[in-house]
Amino acid sequence: MSTYDSIVANMSEGLMTIGFDGFIKSANPAAIKILGLEDVPVIGERFAALFFDDHEKDDFVQTILEAIYDKDRPHRNIVPYGVNGRQLHLRVMTSFYLQADERKGIIAVFSDLSELMELRDAVKSMEKIQALNQTLELRNKLLSETFGRYLSDDIVRQLLDSPDGLSLGGTKKELTIMMSDLRGFTAISERMKPAALISMLNHYLGAMTEIIQSYRGTIIEFIGDGIMAVFGAPTYFDTHAGEAIAAAVAMEKAMAEINDWNQKRGYPHLEMGIGLNTGEVIVGNIGSEKRTKYGIVGSQVNLCGRIESYTIGGQLLIAESTKNAADAALEIAGTVTARPKGVEGEQTLYHVVGIGAPYNVSYEQISYEPVPIKKPVDVIFHMLKGKHEEDNGHAGKIIAIGENCAVINTPKELQVYDNLEIELCGRLICKVMKKDDRDYLLRFTSIPPGFDEWKANL
Repeated sequence: MSTYDSIVANMSEGLMTIGFDGFIKSANPAAIKILGLEDVPVIGERFAALFFDDHEKDDFVQTILEAIYDKDRPHRNIVPYGVNGRQLHLRVMTSFYLQADERKGIIAVFSDLSELMELRDAVKSMEKIQALNQTLELRNKLLSETFGRYLSDDIVRQLLDSPDGLSLGGTKKELTIMMSDLRGFTAISERMKPAALISMLNHYLGAMTEIIQSYRGTIIEFIGDGIMAVFGAPTYFDTHAGEAIAAAVAMEKAMAEINDWNQKRGYPHLEMGIGLNTGEVIVGNIGSEKRTKYGIVGSQVNLCGRIESYTIGGQLLIAESTKNAADAALEIAGTVTARPKGVEGEQTLYHVVGIGAPYNVSYEQISYEPVPIKKPVDVIFHMLKGKHEEDNGHAGKIIAIGENCAVINTPKELQVYDNLEIELCGRLICKVMKKDDRDYLLRFTSIPPGFDEWKANL
């Protein structure tokens, strides 16, 4: 065997020569093996006769025939080739063989690139998967950043991670509910420019949001200047009462810094009341297929709203259920006996100003004693139910006044926690805090413009 024949016989690539007459002149062992022709005669056979009946070899046959009929240039192609139940990928390159400087046929060299193609496909698949992952990460980031401005991180995570995250329905859980509200905000909003009002409100809500979330609270919604939040959902933790109390105390403590910020910009002083209640509620996706929100419902939610309504500015009141569920010692400044609407019997509410380890946070509630005035001031006041006046007015006399409080003497029988609107420099909104015969201690919840000037002239 010549050196040339030895090289051809040991090549890993297949080599086949085919005359322009269509007959196979030679084929090395690699060509026989790659093409799956071990069991049939090859040399001297018509190329077409070996391959034409198998459609899985059509692309290979077409490449060879084009090379035979096109005698002007070599051909190169990668084609599929079906053999023994497998589909190979062959790289086919053709050139010409000569006799006496005359082209007599073609030389076809082909190699099996199946492993490389599979590897290429795997790489492409990995690249595609990586691209899809990047798209998914970008989508999730967009959703988180978009919805995260409207929902808490926990709720957004539940929507993204759970297959039924958007399904309507809920579960019953014992949680701690928080409701907070700025005192007299309606009156404040009526005398501020819209841009300034929104700036002040956004700053306040931003600070409160950070505190609530730092204690694992979930904000359900902002209701104007009010906040509804829940502790223990959607991810449950058994310290929800303590976390809620700590968050509420921290929120009241933060009001000093918020009011410093307001004062520097000429914005009004703000005071916030917070109510907490612990009990069973239904929590989940509420609404319709077109409009859904993550929310809570139940009588305990309503009770929390009632508790918050009893608060004055700078006060945190908690239900007995929240006190009993707390996992830390509480600093209690006093108690309030209330008869919330829709609840049987009296309820004891606790005025909390601090919570111990592991939270260790407290705030100081500023209190001002009213000072008697030399000449009592005659006023007309109205009883308020919610935001509405309930009567035609009653007569009274302001006999003492302080920074945020006053004492009124009136023959009208009042009850502790009644809300009044006094016609004095506008609408002076007050809450009855104590009664002594016909003298009633009032705490201001909304002060009209000009009131401070009026008070200074007494």
